[in-house]
Amino acid sequence: MTTGFDVVIVGGAAIGASTAYFLTEAAGFTGSIAVIERDTTFARSATTLSAASIRQQFSTPENIAMSRFGLAFIREIRDRFGFEADIAFKENGYLLLAGPAGRDILAANHRIQRDAGADIDLLGPDVLAETFPFLNVDDLSAGAFGRSGEGWFDAHSLLSLLRSASAAHGVTTITGEAHGFSRSGDRLTAVHLADGTVVPAGIIVNAAGPEAGALAGLAGVALPVEPRKRSVFVFDCREKLGPMPLMVDPSGVYVRPEGQHFISGMSPAEPDDGPAAPGDFDPDWHLFDEVIWPALAHRVPAFEAIKCLNAWAGHYDYNRFDQNAILGPHPELSNFFFANGFSGHGLQQAPAAGRALAELITTGAYQTLDLSVFSYDRIAAESPVRELAVI
Repeated sequence: MTTGFDVVIVGGAAIGASTAYFLTEAAGFTGSIAVIERDTTFARSATTLSAASIRQQFSTPENIAMSRFGLAFIREIRDRFGFEADIAFKENGYLLLAGPAGRDILAANHRIQRDAGADIDLLGPDVLAETFPFLNVDDLSAGAFGRSGEGWFDAHSLLSLLRSASAAHGVTTITGEAHGFSRSGDRLTAVHLADGTVVPAGIIVNAAGPEAGALAGLAGVALPVEPRKRSVFVFDCREKLGPMPLMVDPSGVYVRPEGQHFISGMSPAEPDDGPAAPGDFDPDWHLFDEVIWPALAHRVPAFEAIKCLNAWAGHYDYNRFDQNAILGPHPELSNFFFANGFSGHGLQQAPAAGRALAELITTGAYQTLDLSVFSYDRIAAESPVRELAVI
């Protein structure tokens, strides 16, 4: 049996690491913290296998606010972690494109984003063609372009900074896989690891990413979060296109520069997009040949002549209820906290989620952003949060 801890976080990638970091930063918190992580190389983590991007183009004000805090966190990275801290943030923007059927939704989202302070412009086809001359705009009605505050960064570096800072403030990392819980009344009292180790805990945070639903099930809690596989393809283009934002086509295909090359991907269509099999990290190559490449070539004619160089696949922590985060305590297990189901935008929202959980744990309430809309209660009430800008 190991020493007990005031807070035990199961999952040490971006969400868990952010929660640990903000707990160490919380005024007056002097408790002990442990992070349980089964793979401290993070080779198959959703954090490190993501496209590592950040945007403000959501339709839900709380999602925008979370990503805006993530942006502020990135911009203040050296103030927090020292002058040498660098996560290679490329502030090249997002460009979300709409056909005729999608213009009204894009425009409505744009109004919400502007009201929230996001630097987003709504552009018509003529301005799109002038601004991005490589685009085929014939079937486009509009595009929403983030002129600042959007882009991509190095996920590995961000995770390393968070973990190093937490370790420097006394956070303990335990390498192991959660295999069960002890319970007394309406509280969980310990985490059991697969090797037989028991870790007593005052508060337990579920930050298990794609495996969060399975972890919650060990406590007898239904959590609609499961792993969904996402493939990312790296390709080269013969023609030089000039500066390009992360572009999302009406088809759902996204593309962005990556050094001298490009990366691209998309969410598979239903019913093909089911739960990922454990250990299945093989890219779905057929998606590139059958769907992605034709869509890319249609939108950017220069992409007719491209060469796929590589690919990888990762698992999303997919919330099948409404594709939004589930944050805060369970209504019956009062010391069991969720930070799950981000469905592809967890990395960019990790700082806000970590700060929010630290506030709930240390004060019992949100102190900065009110994120109660993402509580577990909405699942039992069958009241989903409808986010219209899911990528």
